[in-house]
Amino acid sequence: MITYIEELSDEEKEQLTGIIRTLLAQTFLLERKYDKKGSRFVFNKEYRICCRHLEFLQEYFRVAGMELKENTPTGVIYLVGEDAQALRLTKLATIYLLLLKLIYDEQMSQASTSVNIYTTLGELNERMGSFRLLKERPSPTEVRRTLTLLKKYQIIEILDALDELESESRLIIYPSISMVLFGDRVQELLQSFEEESDGNEDEPTAI
Repeated sequence: MITYIEELSDEEKEQLTGIIRTLLAQTFLLERKYDKKGSRFVFNKEYRICCRHLEFLQEYFRVAGMELKENTPTGVIYLVGEDAQALRLTKLATIYLLLLKLIYDEQMSQASTSVNIYTTLGELNERMGSFRLLKERPSPTEVRRTLTLLKKYQIIEILDALDELESESRLIIYPSISMVLFGDRVQELLQSFEEESDGNEDEPTAI
């Protein structure tokens, strides 16, 4: 492992350090990300760098008690393991994550040609109401904070301005959501939230 690093240029060493920090901070690396300026999906430079050094990085994280996996069909590289950073989510963030996964699976089952799925904040809130998952409507501040958190973990992309959130506000659901939750688990967790009356809106959940 040390020999491998010594053979790299200074620029490659800096790139490798950046990739490690990124994975530790956000868990997922996406092959393609949405570029708002160009209004299109573009290749992620960090993903390419990670692929170039994948075997070394897998060994590096294995020593640290984690596993680095690559899901080639969806273009996602991600960390798993007891020592990997768990997603610490509020109740609202957990509910949004579950509903996003539900929407993702439904659209993918309709022979979608893309691994990225579009939805709106309005659809999320409608689903939340139909499942009776929260007693009170979340405040705009809570919604903005929740969407920002899910964006940080590369679960979604927010296409419209956060300070102008409306029902029509568009979201992209990245394929990384399938690495966080599986279908059966989604239904189980949704059921546990229905008509829940504990009132612990801000109690963090690890997923």
